[in-house]
Amino acid sequence: MREVNRDLTFAGVIVVAPGEAGEVISVEQKALLDALHLRKIDLADRVLVVNPAGYIGESTRREVAYARATGKPVSFTVPFDQ
Repeated sequence: MREVNRDLTFAGVIVVAPGEAGEVISVEQKALLDALHLRKIDLADRVLVVNPAGYIGESTRREVAYARATGKPVSFTVPFDQ
């Protein structure tokens, strides 16, 4: 994700990326991040999902569904059928 963020930034794209904890987080912190990620999707013009090897986790699936429901175009770094 960091590499894609850097590449897009140097291409002149404003990147609104999800937060990274880097450690085990509490249930409350997870809920806060989940809500914050949806607000970031609201700010975005489109959503690019960085999905190495085609992997999409549960939270990302919810975020993709939310983005699509709000009319945001969604693309993936690795083709993904959903």
